[in-house]
Amino acid sequence: MDIASQMILFANVVDHGSFSATARSLGLTPSAVSKQISHLEDKLGVRLLNRSTRHVSTTLEGRTFYERCARISAEVHRAEELAQSFSGRPQGNLRVATTVAFGKARLLPLIPTFTARYPMLKVTFEVTDRPIDLSDSDYDVAIRIAEQITDTSLVARKLASSKRLLCAAPSYIARYGRPEKPEDLKNHNCLRVSTVSHWNDWHFNLGDKTWTFTAIGNFDSNSADAVYHATLAGLGIAQLSSYLVEQDIAAGRLVTLLPEYEEDPTDIFAVYSDKRNLSPKVRVFIDYLVEHFRPLPRLDLIENI
Repeated sequence: MDIASQMILFANVVDHGSFSATARSLGLTPSAVSKQISHLEDKLGVRLLNRSTRHVSTTLEGRTFYERCARISAEVHRAEELAQSFSGRPQGNLRVATTVAFGKARLLPLIPTFTARYPMLKVTFEVTDRPIDLSDSDYDVAIRIAEQITDTSLVARKLASSKRLLCAAPSYIARYGRPEKPEDLKNHNCLRVSTVSHWNDWHFNLGDKTWTFTAIGNFDSNSADAVYHATLAGLGIAQLSSYLVEQDIAAGRLVTLLPEYEEDPTDIFAVYSDKRNLSPKVRVFIDYLVEHFRPLPRLDLIENI
């Protein structure tokens, strides 16, 4: 292996944190990866990695060297994608970041048909509600709620709109009663999402009157999906997206509260960082999502609750 390939391999090892994880991602053996990194260290005359039985970490010299190797690896990756785009056939690894709840409820069921349509594509999904910086990450596209998008340089395509519904499990209502007006919520355990603070400011509209209530309770999570499961378990009241709870409401596992108080729907977008050099794999994925969600749906399918 030449030194350029070893440098790219070294960047992969640092990114994965171990020889075994790198080997699995590249279809190699851990010993082969370790051997190549040792050869690279011998060529350079400097130790790049601290090794343990499970993990590796960079030395001071290795960290500085990694920064250059990572840039080279990224440029090679972009060059490969550019060459692939000449054929117009989507191929390679499509890296998608999606919110946990929407990803599990709405996106994962679509992936089998997508991969069958584009068999040369490999899809890597990361489900996370933490902030994503597309300009400084390996993700090709992210699926985000409107409130999560703070970078105005991103290109966004709207997929759907969703209403947030105030919900609780019947077991919670049986123990603590049902709030009849927004002011009653101060006497209830209200569950919070920690990643987007203003999601915890619950807005209620009735005619020309508006109320805002800041949720306070004994449970919060960085994942709306975790708040959803806590609500199902009867822990408290939460405001949850309609696409997530519609089946539970229909089945009686959850009940809606204060339905006469409306809240404005929120939009869901596919976002990516560079419109001018949109690769075929990103283009076909976003087109596929738009095709599936067209006409733009309101994912509040439960009417007149």
